[in-house]
Amino acid sequence: QVQLVESGGGSVQAGGSLRLSCAASGFTSRSYCMGWFRQAPGKEREGVAVISPGGGTRYYAVSVQGRFTISLDNAKNTVYLEMNNLKPEDTAMYSCAADRRPAILCGDGWSLPSRYPHWGQGTQVTVSS
Repeated sequence: QVQLVESGGGSVQAGGSLRLSCAASGFTSRSYCMGWFRQAPGKEREGVAVISPGGGTRYYAVSVQGRFTISLDNAKNTVYLEMNNLKPEDTAMYSCAADRRPAILCGDGWSLPSRYPHWGQGTQVTVSS
């Protein structure tokens, strides 16, 4: 059974940092594109970042480039999202998602939630000004 469990959310002041973790079970991250998404109240879910199987390729939303870093520990079957210089507009529920496809196809439509069949429950991130 595929399962994704996020952790690491919390409340921070603007300019602070958080690291989110997503532990995967029931499949190997070596075969899946792993993505982070977020959804703020009243807004649509948006793609934040995705990493290819094996971690060789990464894609980011323009709004987080230079501040967020996605990484993958295949040995632990865990994907991370390091978030620095957080802004109030980063406040949202953050969820990880998994999509089985080759690394070369990971970037195609990566930010579309409909592409991902497996989702975690999410972890809340709140950034105060």
